[in-house]
Amino acid sequence: MMPWNTTVRADGETRTLSFVHTHRQDSTTITFRRNGQYDEQALNQLNWFLRDWRNDKPARMDPRLFDILWEVYRESGSRQPIHIISSYRSPETNSALRRRSSGVAENSQHMLGKAMDIRLPDVSTERLRAIAMRMQYGGVGYYASSDFVHVDTGNVRAWPRMSQQQLARLFPNGNTAHLPSDGKPLPGYEQARAQIAARNAALATQASAGGGSIGTLLANVFGRRMPAQPPSPVQEPTVVASVVPEIKAQPVPLPPQRPQDAVIQTARVEAPLPPAGIALAPASPSETVASFEPILGFDVEAAVQSLFEPKTALLDMGFSSGALDDLSHTRFTGPAIKPVPRLEQDPSPRSMWAKAG
Repeated sequence: MMPWNTTVRADGETRTLSFVHTHRQDSTTITFRRNGQYDEQALNQLNWFLRDWRNDKPARMDPRLFDILWEVYRESGSRQPIHIISSYRSPETNSALRRRSSGVAENSQHMLGKAMDIRLPDVSTERLRAIAMRMQYGGVGYYASSDFVHVDTGNVRAWPRMSQQQLARLFPNGNTAHLPSDGKPLPGYEQARAQIAARNAALATQASAGGGSIGTLLANVFGRRMPAQPPSPVQEPTVVASVVPEIKAQPVPLPPQRPQDAVIQTARVEAPLPPAGIALAPASPSETVASFEPILGFDVEAAVQSLFEPKTALLDMGFSSGALDDLSHTRFTGPAIKPVPRLEQDPSPRSMWAKAG
């Protein structure tokens, strides 16, 4: 058996509880949740351990009850096992107890496997009640003379009711669904009811999906960690621009801004590649272009037409308003047939594409 000081794994995913049954005097330590999932074998062990001790009849206990006890235990800081006064009650036992006491409910949560009466030897019953009430996840009964607290997974309620002053000290912001003894709710009563309803709906959804994240949700909403529910962010619709698979960029430095001539080039039809033996070399800032003459002549119309002839290699022909020694950053490096003069730029700052059109 695990030592009592390792009863609880406070990681919200793996949860272990230790119990001592005060009537049978037996004890157990069981990990009921592993990696966020309830362990069915462990739950079956708990069902048997929490059976009706008068006739040994078991029932299926509500697993949420174990989550509540786990949170109460962690909040209390106890280092002792949980002492069980009562857990499951068979209908026969409940009827017998009702004949002896008017304080036993006809449709008790104990009969449904949703309630336990507990005490912690190293925590006062009054403090144990306060911790359970702050959870706001079910009913809390305070039995000071018998030194135990009733905890169940039913509606949020408490008995006997606290006074207005006591409840206000327990919930300074007034955000509670518990009612004081005079029946007048605190200021945050409606807000607390709305939060609890939303929380319970979320828990029901998580449980129907397999309970994978119920533990985390419970840990976030129990006790002092139950903030107001913020509105869900609106997800902007995703626009699919292309069905072409994404191409990863090469690890090269990007220019300060996108060159304008690159936009023009995307609209052009690519010309055939130059014949073999003619190479296109990248420009180098340290090189000069004095020994190379432009391939275009004085006739601007003919020069433009030559750009679209199949025999002409496609070069980057971006122009600027200033005079250039070269037409682009890509130069023709093959031997020229004959020298041709430079292209005279039109005085008006227009692109050759406008002339050609």
